[in-house]
Amino acid sequence: MEKVIVLASHNKGKVKEFQKILGEFGYIVKSVSEFGYDEEPEENGETYSENSYIKAKFYYDLLKMPVIADDSGIEIAALGNHFPGIYSARYRDQVKNEYGDGPENVNKHILEKMENVTDRSASFHCSICLIEEGGTPIYFEGICPGKILNDIAGDHGFGYDPIFFA
Repeated sequence: MEKVIVLASHNKGKVKEFQKILGEFGYIVKSVSEFGYDEEPEENGETYSENSYIKAKFYYDLLKMPVIADDSGIEIAALGNHFPGIYSARYRDQVKNEYGDGPENVNKHILEKMENVTDRSASFHCSICLIEEGGTPIYFEGICPGKILNDIAGDHGFGYDPIFFA
């Protein structure tokens, strides 16, 4: 019997990551796009777990299937209280609009803001929400502490990965 789980994302890279991780446990991971859904709920939560729940619940109600959703962000101590935090993706979009498309422009912008900063501590935060039959959410939380580098390093990962070292 197939164990299909829907990933509440249109991000092909994220789908591949979840397929690799959950495939080892016998799950077949499908994106919401594979079910013909392009719309996304408004992520208006105040925490990563609230936003992951909003996405999981939205697609669970539509599909009546097990759904897994995540919300994550980077928090850079020197740039403010949990900055950009739950607004990491929106901040990335804002910077892209000002400085041009491409994740390298966002990372260059962050490095410029931190040019003379000595406290380079930062952390990645992630909350995953799983909703299976019955509709009760289960949460998985993680924090990866690290620091912001002085320069862009490497070409693996996406988003803020090239300026973060754990």
